[in-house]
Amino acid sequence: MAMDFYTIVFKKSDDYWVALCLENGLVGQGLSKEIALAKFKEAIDSMQEVNDLEDVFSSSPISIKELHEFLSVENTEPVSTIYELRAVHA
Repeated sequence: MAMDFYTIVFKKSDDYWVALCLENGLVGQGLSKEIALAKFKEAIDSMQEVNDLEDVFSSSPISIKELHEFLSVENTEPVSTIYELRAVHA
């Protein structure tokens, strides 16, 4: 199985880290960035397995609006938020 390159944005949300893939919108979540990344890789594997059988997924990058929603905080008060951008192979 060939490994593909993905761009992941990590966002700290309460006690969890959320990993969002810019190429396809899949996410992973966990108590650490490593767990969130592992969950993302599980989602990639699952998507690929289904797609190999049924060819049902079309992959497209997320929109700027979707990225803005991911990066935005629900609260209107100023907050300090941690983000990380990482290139990964899955």
